Amino acid sequence: MLGRAMIRRLVALLLVLAVAAALLLALWPQVLDLQRTWPTAQLVSFRGAAAVVAAGAAVVLFVVALVARPVRSLASSVAVLLLVFGAVSAGFVGARGLGRDDFVEAQPTDVTVLAWNTLGGAPGADRIAALAVEEGAEVVSLPETDAETAAAVAAAMEAAGLPMSVLTVAYDDVASSKPTSLLISTALGQYAVAVDEAGVAVETTPLMPSVVATPVSGTGPTIVAAHPQAPTRDDVPAWRDGLTALADACRTGDVIMAGDFNATVDHMAGLGRAGGALGRCRDAAVSTANGGLGTWPADVAPLLGTPIDHVMATRQWYTTGFKVVTDLDDAGSDHRPVVAQLSSTGA
Repeated sequence: MLGRAMIRRLVALLLVLAVAAALLLALWPQVLDLQRTWPTAQLVSFRGAAAVVAAGAAVVLFVVALVARPVRSLASSVAVLLLVFGAVSAGFVGARGLGRDDFVEAQPTDVTVLAWNTLGGAPGADRIAALAVEEGAEVVSLPETDAETAAAVAAAMEAAGLPMSVLTVAYDDVASSKPTSLLISTALGQYAVAVDEAGVAVETTPLMPSVVATPVSGTGPTIVAAHPQAPTRDDVPAWRDGLTALADACRTGDVIMAGDFNATVDHMAGLGRAGGALGRCRDAAVSTANGGLGTWPADVAPLLGTPIDHVMATRQWYTTGFKVVTDLDDAGSDHRPVVAQLSSTGA
């Protein structure tokens, strides 16, 4: 018969093993293919913040271990696990990049891409346009931006010498949905969104629209303004379907994709092909050592946020500059804009 001391040790061991298993899943849910399930999808989103919280909790437990002898072994064991979890989480952030915004000198064939979820146009058309003009953007992806605001942005850009065409997709029959707009420089040619007989955009994401624009001439990249549904508990299936749809859009051909993906590269694990993060599209932030910088929410430090706004492209392009814009955190949107300079590989 087991004595009380042995039972306590067994219970403590089971608790430590349970904590270790939970931390492993939070650290790398891909091990059980849980990166796109609730709630592990949420847990893996904020690696920087998780590292800070884990370190703080470890310190508290070490103090408890010092002053409470009966739980000393348990508290110190869990504290060590939390320190390891925090260190590895911080390591992931560091490996993906803590930020560099140096750009190679632009060439005439380069394409500059700006993506900004504007939270319903909260920054205002003038401020959105000012950023686009400052960056010399040829492609502007604007999730949660209606046609009226997008047209005003385009008008301001044209006045600055950068004429743009405007494409907007809205799900008017989905109450919670918000439009997505895409501005494309007229220098890249005429673009159109494929629609069905009812005039509804095809090849797009459920609940929240993404704009899939193809060149009318047949020459040039397909350009996608991405905005899949956020992975709230009830909407995880729609979120997964949206990411799958975006991956499918990047399976073949020449594709540039940008926007609010509501997903980090962790969530995209298993959806990439041939070195791509999503389909064959490669992430511009990760390739330029910027992948650890959070783009949402804008009111927390970049290293504590989650990097869910992306610019991606297929092998026809390589990234020669990328940055997360941090000086517009008070502009009204809860997202930070991202800017990428893409250069042609000639492939």
